Amino acid sequence: MSLRRFTRPIALAIAASSVLALTACGTGGDTAGESPTCPDGKIRFGVEPFEDPARLTPAAQKLGDALSKSLNCPVEVQVTQEYSAEVLAMQNNKLDIAIFGPLGYVFASQRAEAEAVASFADANRALSTYTAGIWVPKGSDITSVQQLRGRSLALGSVGSTSGDALPRKALADNHIPENEVKIDYAGGHPEALLALTNGAVDAAEINSQQLASATAAGLFDPAAHRQIWSSAPIPNDPITVRGDMDPAFKQAVRDALLNLDPSTVGEIGALLDVSPPGPLVPVDRSTYQPLFDLAASLKLTEGDV
Repeated sequence: MSLRRFTRPIALAIAASSVLALTACGTGGDTAGESPTCPDGKIRFGVEPFEDPARLTPAAQKLGDALSKSLNCPVEVQVTQEYSAEVLAMQNNKLDIAIFGPLGYVFASQRAEAEAVASFADANRALSTYTAGIWVPKGSDITSVQQLRGRSLALGSVGSTSGDALPRKALADNHIPENEVKIDYAGGHPEALLALTNGAVDAAEINSQQLASATAAGLFDPAAHRQIWSSAPIPNDPITVRGDMDPAFKQAVRDALLNLDPSTVGEIGALLDVSPPGPLVPVDRSTYQPLFDLAASLKLTEGDV
């Protein structure tokens, strides 16, 4: 079962370079590049495109600024245009650290030996979670996943955990062949939501993070819609380090992340539906084992990103 079956014909080979790059002002000075904790004089920090860039970029930049100050090294924040672009960028040594979606981390672990080190927690230091969901208009005759046969379903982006893999797993669990559903990759979570609210599709994936964000912004009215499916809780996005980085760098990044003030991660945490924000907490591969299992159950391979 290949993710590429429905994807738009794009040249992923150029995706790794298609990023919106911003540089945090660090205090490393001319000697920063000599330190193993400041490779090549800067740290390249990738962020998955899970939210409207206009909102995501400044939130990610704030986290990058705090990390730059803590590590005494400039941090270049790159919000990628595609989930696959971020995986390819780390694989091609264009990123040193990155926030991946849980499924993106699975592929980055396989392709770049990415190591999960920290994730977002609430004020009680409990690792935050979110859920995937499928929504329809309130007046729709669709009341279950089984009734999606012959109907149109907007998904977010190829390679997304909640915007692709988990809704497709819901179809498989209900014994619905994907060719019996009109799957439309909208380009992201916000776009999938808009496809539903604009009446372009019969149903759409809307995860709990996008639901909270869009509702707060007045872009979505839950009372005018109905959720027909929800996934089990998913551990929130990990911040990862590329596997071949210097051990001293990995330890420095881990220590810096786990000691950041909650206020510095609060803005990007809010976009991940973490409220009130707490400090980042340690995670590792075992935290995301259910996502490795998901990739195996859908027979996804490295070639699917």
